Amino acid sequence: MNSITQDIKFKQSVVKYSYKHGVTAASLIYKIHRKTIYRWREKYDGTLASLVNKSRRPHRSPKAHTEKELKLIRDYKNKNKDTGLVVLWVKLRKAGYKRSVTSLYRAMIKMGIYKKTPSKKKIYEPKAYHQMTYPGQRVQVDVKYVPTKCMTKELKEQGERYYQYTAIDEYTRLRVLWFAKEHSTYESSKFAEQIVKKFPFKIEEIQTDNGFEFTNRLSYNTSIRERKTIFEEKLEELGIRHKLIKPYTPRHNGKVERSHRKDQERFYYNKVFCSFEDLVNRAKYWIKEYNNFPMRPLKWLSPREKYLEYING
Repeated sequence: MNSITQDIKFKQSVVKYSYKHGVTAASLIYKIHRKTIYRWREKYDGTLASLVNKSRRPHRSPKAHTEKELKLIRDYKNKNKDTGLVVLWVKLRKAGYKRSVTSLYRAMIKMGIYKKTPSKKKIYEPKAYHQMTYPGQRVQVDVKYVPTKCMTKELKEQGERYYQYTAIDEYTRLRVLWFAKEHSTYESSKFAEQIVKKFPFKIEEIQTDNGFEFTNRLSYNTSIRERKTIFEEKLEELGIRHKLIKPYTPRHNGKVERSHRKDQERFYYNKVFCSFEDLVNRAKYWIKEYNNFPMRPLKWLSPREKYLEYING
């Protein structure tokens, strides 16, 4: 017999004794307060089930979203159907929403307007990450193909291809974007100059993958493999160390890879560029928005705010 059943049977014994000998006598014998016995007697209908304690769980949490908040979330989601969770949260905060992004996530799951992303099984054991401690300590660099679906029919017929060069500072997450019409070590060297020019701090190290636009490390020709690329020579000229990640492990350049995913979701989505100049001009507004947008890894500071926090620290 479990403890709950024993407790109910004890209550029944007290009630029955009180009916036979009175509530005061039952209180003295069983050492139970008279008010408690009266309460049990009111509940008791001759069955054990009537003496089971009812749930004390509140019907509604005092911290639950109000109807006004739920309506605000629903209205904004209807107007921004393709907007991600964090972007929607930032827009809601500007409209007066005070809760955390986690609360928003749970509320949307409960409302059935947000699908929970299934967790992925880890297929490797990640090594401990060496956290950067100041701006410019390490900058990740990579190249992204501008999606052909974002180009007009005329540009496609002309065989145009555009490339986005990206540099992201690991400490502040500040980014620099630059666009080119070819994918080469020469264009990479020009981008290195842009990095030094546009970042507001000194760059100590640049980390890239093993693409031929950066290094000859994976060349099948031994003589070429030992030859430095124009990009590597430019980094030496600028006094910047060059770090190469392990071959075929793009996750080691994870910050710039993740930023490229944001580009795809929030910049290239549903856009069509009529020329190279159009792409460059529209990207100026996007990089400004990116560098001023709050991020979870920065404790909801924007990259720009993170940099200002450091220099004012």
